[in-house]
Amino acid sequence: MLFLKIPLLRVSSYIILLLICLNFNKVWANNFITRGHYVIDLSQKIEWLTCPVGMIWENKNCVGTALKMKFDEIETAIKQANEQLGGKWRLPNRKELELLVCKTCEKVKINNVLFPNTPAESFWTNEKNPWQPKFMWTVNFFTGHTFGRFPEFIPNYVRLVRDR
Repeated sequence: MLFLKIPLLRVSSYIILLLICLNFNKVWANNFITRGHYVIDLSQKIEWLTCPVGMIWENKNCVGTALKMKFDEIETAIKQANEQLGGKWRLPNRKELELLVCKTCEKVKINNVLFPNTPAESFWTNEKNPWQPKFMWTVNFFTGHTFGRFPEFIPNYVRLVRDR
């Protein structure tokens, strides 16, 4: 009978890696901490406004009506958020917004506990499509897909973010 001599440290390292891989899908939910009107995203080191622009945080929920905005109107919303909430709020980039997409969510492709009453529609990013510079990138929370075909004059929803 042949016995393999494998150091205990190596075996424990493999076990730890296996446990991490098995828990990979659950990590997403653990990367967020809710703080009322904003959500801390630990993986990206940013903070999201819980509600889209136009809605307000009240009684642990987003209430009111989210506003669709043309791209040139967003700067006014950012200025108002900075004055009222403090901080340096901004429009998210494509990658940041894509990481909010919840592929297993049913109706709206975003975690409805973290981001309640999010419209199942497109949200602006701050990025132009480099292959078609007249168009901006958006993330659609109905399909979970990203689109680079929106001209700046078509209104879309806005969710603001700030760096931690």
